[in-house]
Formats: sequence, structure tokens, C-alpha cells
Amino acid sequence: MSDPSSAPLRSTDGLLRVTQLAACFGFMVVQLDITIVNLALPTLANDLATDIAGLQWVVDAYTLLFASLLLSAGAISDRFGARRSFLIGLSGFLLTSTACGLAQSVTQLVAARAGQGLFAALMVPSSLAVLNHAFAHDPRLRARAMAVWTASGAAAAAMGLLLGGVLLQTLGWRSIFFVNLPLCALGIVLAWRVAETPRKADRRLDLVGQALTIAGLGGLIGAIIEMPRLGFDHAVVLGGFGLAALCAIAFATVQSRIAQPMLPPALFGLPNFSIALLSAIAISLAYYGLIFVMSLYLQQFAGYTPLQAGLAYVPLTLAFIAANLLGGRLLARHGFRVTIVSGLVLCASGFAWLGRLGDGDSYAWILPAFLAIPAGMGLAMPATTTMILASVDRSWSGTAAAVLNAVRQTGAALGVALCGLLLADADGIDAGLRIVCIVCLTGLLLSAGLSWRYIRDGGSA
Repeated sequence: MSDPSSAPLRSTDGLLRVTQLAACFGFMVVQLDITIVNLALPTLANDLATDIAGLQWVVDAYTLLFASLLLSAGAISDRFGARRSFLIGLSGFLLTSTACGLAQSVTQLVAARAGQGLFAALMVPSSLAVLNHAFAHDPRLRARAMAVWTASGAAAAAMGLLLGGVLLQTLGWRSIFFVNLPLCALGIVLAWRVAETPRKADRRLDLVGQALTIAGLGGLIGAIIEMPRLGFDHAVVLGGFGLAALCAIAFATVQSRIAQPMLPPALFGLPNFSIALLSAIAISLAYYGLIFVMSLYLQQFAGYTPLQAGLAYVPLTLAFIAANLLGGRLLARHGFRVTIVSGLVLCASGFAWLGRLGDGDSYAWILPAFLAIPAGMGLAMPATTTMILASVDRSWSGTAAAVLNAVRQTGAALGVALCGLLLADADGIDAGLRIVCIVCLTGLLLSAGLSWRYIRDGGSA
């Protein structure tokens, strides 16, 4: 006899709307904090007396813990219920955002940012799981809900740049963390009304795999960030790369031998799963690396104020939202392959244009890239999310969502680390920006080619 809790949830329209809003608020506050901090980097460098490496740690302490803990967070969501995990994540994020705003040194800020990453990891897979469960009875509504969820996060990420500019220029850098408090509180109020998801009571936590993930990613990101300051042959740098390699080997071995791995190898045998992850990491690496470099370029090289830099990012918001909504229609009509490849190529074209930016060029030259890059993301990101969730059994939706977002956040952390490395080694911020564009363009085109070759469409979403 089947478990009634595993039957598709046929919610009322009101409950569906509340679930959509709650999931979107959770994703919005997570994404907002990624980009709003990037805009504050020049201000933080002055007020906390830190260098590029310190700024990279402020950004990557968040994304590193976020990426490292997402897989365990997915297992927690599956085992204990996505609604419960979501509420804990929102509450913890509220407290750690307060700690960020009260930090008195870069070390304290990095520690508080790591705490934010921990609770963000709980929020994202659980928000996707409650959304997937609520709309599971209608694939077209689910695809639309996923597009709205992705658009809300991306809009928050882009709006964070504008909001950050206003707050930095009027209330100071601490306000960019305190702004999270009302958003988290509203999310908590909405989440109390969300239906709980089916629980997978036999789902266990893979503590060994979790420890290896944190150590491996920490070693890799740390080595890349510290390389310009210490040199490639320094013991800390070589040790970080060595630790990352050993942890990767040990992680693969552990995951293949235990009964309930945090990253089930069977997922990679599902159609389209691996290629969707490749597209996700390429987009995240390129976008978040670019935002890190452009925030420094606009304020330290082009002479923009924080508010002017925030206004310069407004087209990213508009282009992403428009493409995100259009992407749902394109996905329904043409399927995964055309939608994802179109997005990757459009994104790559923006980097190709931006890479030709000259010293005397005005914002008018930057604008086409600031439209093409987020528009490409807006087409590709919802399609990768829908493709992954559509490929797994609903009871594994929390784990699948965690894998996807762990890959995205790993891409973001690598993007900041690698682009910061390229910037530190370049002869000026402007030269570094051009090198970053070439690297990102290459990665996106490679991903587009592989996606065209290997994505299998069983029809539309």
C-alpha cells in the first residue's frame, strides 16, 4: 500500500501562492547578500583596512560554507521535512546577518559571513523542495513556479547592487546586512503556513563526506586566494592544493562505498543531470567573478560612487527578469537543449563585447554587455533547475536541489577566487577585466558546445 504522504499535493490556489512567496523570499535573501556585499568591497577595504585577499574572503566565506553544506542540507530537508529546515535557515540567517552588521574587524566579518553561508545552505534546497512538492501535480505550473523562483533570486541579486549603492552612500556598510532582518522575518511568517513535505525517515547524514567537502573546497579556494600574496611555491598554497586533491579522491571513494552518500553516484547516471551541472557552474563562475571585478573597476578605476555603481547595474535586473519569464515559454516550446544553449551563447556574447572595453569608453559601451549577460543567464538558469528536478523522483528533490545549488555556489566561490587571482596578476584593473572576460567567454562557449552535444530532450518541460 502506498504512503499517502507521497501522493501529489493538490493545494488550494491560496496555499500555492503562499508557498511560492515563502520560497521566493528565502531565495531572495540568500541571493541579495551575495551581490550587495560585492558592491561594498571598496568601502570595506577602506573601513576595515584590508587588501584584495581579505575582500575575497569576505565574499567566499559565505559562498564556501554555502556550497560545502548544501549537500547535507538537502539530506536534512529530505529526512526532517523541507518546511522545518526552511524555518531554521531563515531564523539563523536573521541572527548571523545581525552579527555581520555588528562586526568590528575583517576577521569578525568573515566569521559571521561563514555563519550566513551555513544557514543559507539550509534555506535554498528546502525552499525548492517545498515548491516542487506543492506544484508536483502540474508539470507546466511547476516549470512556471521554478522560473518565478529563479527570477526572484536573480532580481534580488541584481537589486542588491542598486539597494547596496543607496545604503552605502546614506547609512554606511553595516546597513547592507541589517536590511536582511525584515526580509527574513516576513519569510518566517509566510513559511508557517506552508505545507510540510514527505519525510524520508531513513535518510542519513554523511558526516565523513561533509567533512571532506568542507576541507577540500576550503583548501582549493584558500590556495587560489592566497597565491598572489604568498606565491605558488609557499607551503600554505601547495598544502591547500594538495589537501583539495586528497579530499576529492577520498570523497569519491567514500561516496561509492557507503549505503547513503551525500552525493549519490546514481544521480549522475540520470539523463541530462551532469550536463546541467556543467552549465550551472559555468554561468555562476562567469557571473559572480565578473561582479567582483566590475565592482572594483567601476569604483576604483572609473571613479563611480557606490550609488552610481549601483545604478549602473540596474539593466542587469531588468534583462534577467525579462529573459527569465521569456525562458519559461521558450522551454515549453523548444525544450531544454535549445533554451540552455541559447542562454549560454547569449551570455558569452556579452563577455566578448565587454572584453573590448577601452580606457576611455563610457557606460554606453558597457551597457550591451550588462544586457546580454543577465539575459543569457535568465534563459539558461531556470531551464537547468527544471531539467534536474524533472529527472529525479520527488522524494529526492531536496537532494537534487542541493546538488544543483552546491555546484552553483562552488562556481561562484571559484569565480571570485579565480577572477581575483587574474586581477591581482594583471597590470591594472582594466587589464584584469579584459583577461577575466576572455576566460569567462571560453568557459561559456565550451559549456554551450557540450550542452548541444549531450542534452537529450524528451520533449518540452
